[in-house]
Amino acid sequence: MEANIGDIEILRVKRGKVNMNYRRPKRYFEKSGVVYPDASYYVSLENVTNMDNQDIKTMVDLGRYFSIFAPRQSGKTTFFEGFCHDLEENPAYVAILLSFQTCKSLDKQRFYQLIQKDLYSQLINRLDAVNCPKLDAVKQCIDSHNLTDHISFSDLFEELNRVIEFKKIVIFIDEFDGVPIGELENFLATLRDLYQRYKKRTDKALYSIGLVGIRNVTKLVVGGVSPFNIADQVKLPPFSLKNVRDLYAQYTEDTNQPFTEEAVKKVFDDTAGQPWLVNRLGTILTINVKPETTEPISKEDVEKAIDILLYEENSHFDNITEKAKQYKETFIDVVFNGVEYIPGDEEQSLLLTHGLIKAEGKHVYVSNAIYKKRFTRTFFRESGAIADVPVKGYIKPDGLLDMEAVLGDFEEYIIQIGVNAFYASQKPYEKTGQFLLTAWLYQFVEGGKGELRFETRTGLGRMDILLNYQDHKYIIETKINRSHGTRTLDKAIEQVSGKYLSTERVHEGYIVIFDLKTMVGELCAPHKHIVKGKEILSFNIGIGR
Repeated sequence: MEANIGDIEILRVKRGKVNMNYRRPKRYFEKSGVVYPDASYYVSLENVTNMDNQDIKTMVDLGRYFSIFAPRQSGKTTFFEGFCHDLEENPAYVAILLSFQTCKSLDKQRFYQLIQKDLYSQLINRLDAVNCPKLDAVKQCIDSHNLTDHISFSDLFEELNRVIEFKKIVIFIDEFDGVPIGELENFLATLRDLYQRYKKRTDKALYSIGLVGIRNVTKLVVGGVSPFNIADQVKLPPFSLKNVRDLYAQYTEDTNQPFTEEAVKKVFDDTAGQPWLVNRLGTILTINVKPETTEPISKEDVEKAIDILLYEENSHFDNITEKAKQYKETFIDVVFNGVEYIPGDEEQSLLLTHGLIKAEGKHVYVSNAIYKKRFTRTFFRESGAIADVPVKGYIKPDGLLDMEAVLGDFEEYIIQIGVNAFYASQKPYEKTGQFLLTAWLYQFVEGGKGELRFETRTGLGRMDILLNYQDHKYIIETKINRSHGTRTLDKAIEQVSGKYLSTERVHEGYIVIFDLKTMVGELCAPHKHIVKGKEILSFNIGIGR
């Protein structure tokens, strides 16, 4: 079996055979618009299937109508342009690619004029290219048929069914979300009617159609009904690990600069295969971090590139930041994990649509580690929980953080801002305290001075907050106390001492309890607990009102 390029290059790295001359790349990593293989590094997406595990070619051959959806800058247009090119290797197919990207504000007349212009020209060009004997008849048909509304659109294919034989017209409509809202119901209902009328026939001109966008149009409800519920649902997947490896291997083939397998895996793990992020990191790695050399790109290089990306201003982050802010509370909930997936929930659905979160079984998670770091940093800054105090004021003579001072001043901060943030519909907002504390601790890692993790898996559970500063770990557990007594504190002590400290080989830990039974402003001294040789410092912060 022939080895792929990536495997060969990884083998070269392992054997130390990197003493070849660097060559300037012939192509580049695309970060905007359609990817053209002649100019940009390109890989085909794998496993683009419907709910019955049928691929796009199978659905087209079966005459299916389908909706394919994915967030922006995830490769939809590139995928379908490539698919249309492959489809037209068979002269029986007439592949037509339309786009409604600029149609949102158009009136009906202008909307159908644009469809006519693009549809007719592509139809004629394709029939001419395959020497269709019915070309003149088709020209005569469309010359006398103007598209003015959804009825004339339907009538067009009634005419083509009579004129054209043994040709299968396959239409893909990119950016379908741009259809004028006033024409959405009519257009979808027309497609549905054409499908139902010709479903059992193979001699149909409009053989298959795919609507491509960021929304799943099969779930649209217009006028109380779903006008396109006959369609298959297809979700465009992210890059697989193999996709990432093969994409970067193309750069290696051009330049003789390899990527180690650890570097490829790091990119895949932190991007979860999001195509724009993978391509952008490819550029940063080869232009900013390790340019014009045959030295292998390592995992450490990827970490540097990710840090550059996290502080970068670009259109990709701009586009989705707006969506993250629109449903900030839901997004923050997801950031701190443990959120149940609720199909049909409006806020979760919007975040899913725009690729900020992903659903896996009964739970939802932030789509990738880069989004999680980028947007939580944005929200931390907006929270106001960044202290205007020099970090060095919290450093002890031995170089360790004075966590008693850090958490004591955080309690003062909570007193200053009040407790309204902790309440939603008169009930405590579960993650508010954890979010504000994480934001407060963020000042110690900002600018690469350390590392801050939240809801981090460890051997026997999931730690709420793990702060790594100057190679020293600080483990913090947060709780909300709703009852009198010490049950909440006892449970937290058991968790920290019995699970986290031993697993992480740390001798001290911290507990912050947000206490509904203690009035805000009522200061409570921290308490020290010694458990099996481990020291735990607990803070009780009043949020009662």
